[in-house]
Amino acid sequence: MVGLGCNNFGMKIDLDATRAVLDAAIDAGITLLDTADMYGGGKSEEFMGEALQGRRERVILATKFGGMAYAAGAKEPWGTRDYIMRCVEDSLKRLRTDRIDLYQMHYPDPATPIAETLATLDELVRSGKVRFVGCSNFSGDQIREAMGSDGARLISAQNEWSLLNREAEKDVIPACDELGLGQLPYFPLASGVLTGKYRRGESFAADSRLATMSYFEHFGSDENLAKADALAEFARERGHELLELAFGWLATQPSVGSVIAGATRPDQVRANAAAAGWGLDADELAQVDRILASS
Repeated sequence: MVGLGCNNFGMKIDLDATRAVLDAAIDAGITLLDTADMYGGGKSEEFMGEALQGRRERVILATKFGGMAYAAGAKEPWGTRDYIMRCVEDSLKRLRTDRIDLYQMHYPDPATPIAETLATLDELVRSGKVRFVGCSNFSGDQIREAMGSDGARLISAQNEWSLLNREAEKDVIPACDELGLGQLPYFPLASGVLTGKYRRGESFAADSRLATMSYFEHFGSDENLAKADALAEFARERGHELLELAFGWLATQPSVGSVIAGATRPDQVRANAAAAGWGLDADELAQVDRILASS
């Protein structure tokens, strides 16, 4: 149920540390490895390709295209056939494999008709270079448009979703439920806030995401920390940790196929892999809703 997010490879950790994290993930029974061509400027895929030599068949490799063009300010459309064909060959080379198990469009491309993108992805599926295709950061309407077009059929959608960010429930999750897509939520731990390591009134560690990256600052708001405290108490009363609640709550949702969580150390991988075993019942889910509404 827990997948490994590989965005730290090549950005926060080097090849040796990447190998240690992958070793721990495989040993813990994690099979889904999710990366993207933009992570570490391609280093994530490169490190994974080297570290997975001899055990490629033991994992499901998921990667994404389009993130680099998106991050560059959309100077080049990333849903076109030409762009995708270049990206897939580069990813296959970096990953040292002959196929990608799940190839995902990292961001919707407003400049390219989705039909062109799906036709290209269908071509890749037919060629055997890609087994299945998915999307990331699509809205519910964009998912519906893609599923109503000819070409390759999406099997999954990847969106930010956690106890502290439930925006996806407004339109994305209903679309996944309606159309039968598996949801692969990312940032399930709200950048560490749902591990319990942050406390109200305490400064963030100097090397933490909340202290070093402005994008993640909002996770550490007083409101979020208060919610995390209340959720932690709810979990403790039932013999569980906050980490187990964060994973278990998502894993209980009908559309969720796997919860994508990143790691920089083997102990984090092992803790994440063990944390998804709490299947919340209807009463517990309702109590969580009440806690979040009142905190």
